Amino acid sequence: MKTTNIVKMSVKDKKNVRPVSKVRGMIHSFETFGALDGPGLRFVVFFEGCPLRCAYCHNRDMLDLKDYMEMSAKELYEKVKDYKEYFGKQGGVTISGGDPVFQPKFLLEFLKLCKKGGIHTTLDTSLMTSRAVLDSVRKYVDVFMISLKHFDDDIHKSLTGVSNKPILENIRYLSDKGAKIWFRYVVLPGYTDTRANLKALREFLKEVKFELIDLLPYHTYGVYKWKKLGLKYGLDKIKPPTMRKVLKIKKMLEKEGYKVLLNS
Repeated sequence: MKTTNIVKMSVKDKKNVRPVSKVRGMIHSFETFGALDGPGLRFVVFFEGCPLRCAYCHNRDMLDLKDYMEMSAKELYEKVKDYKEYFGKQGGVTISGGDPVFQPKFLLEFLKLCKKGGIHTTLDTSLMTSRAVLDSVRKYVDVFMISLKHFDDDIHKSLTGVSNKPILENIRYLSDKGAKIWFRYVVLPGYTDTRANLKALREFLKEVKFELIDLLPYHTYGVYKWKKLGLKYGLDKIKPPTMRKVLKIKKMLEKEGYKVLLNS
């Protein structure tokens, strides 16, 4: 009779065995050499899903949870790690989307692996999430790159589908905790470039600590994605701002003493 050797695991050994995570992430796509998404050269990971529904979203195809790759945090980390020699110590990985906070458990697992592997992390987010999620991820994020949409709550709701109040409170909280913050601000004609909203922007910036603000002139490059999905693009009558207008806002912010980037 054939016998099988059975090796029993001691109580001590059982305690040292780490359970395999069952959390799987929904990944839309990658950009291997991003130069506009954080410090240095970036490997950009686009997560599927987002808690907002911005009227001018240029990645509308990432929100419907239909076309994505399913990966474990370890699998994603191994892919990013292969590019570490290219982005080096000056660059790193930027987690974008959609919005990564839509997948908080997977995001946390991936961030922990990056931190352990010495990879710089930038989180590109609206910050529409809970305080519990913020507390879980903030010590693993090197830079929070936060999109400022609008400062009037009603207009913010019409543009994004959500209130700006929890977002602004989360920004204040991160600032108080000493997080490194970069802001992104889309110059949207008739909305974010008005005198009232720019005044509110300046007042808010005085409340928080941040490193820089990145101006992004509104564009229509992503409209074709809406049409491809059979969706109506609600801002089709709005034209991109003139460079003169954008430079005027840049100069205004620099006069306040802020570091301003301009991505056109």
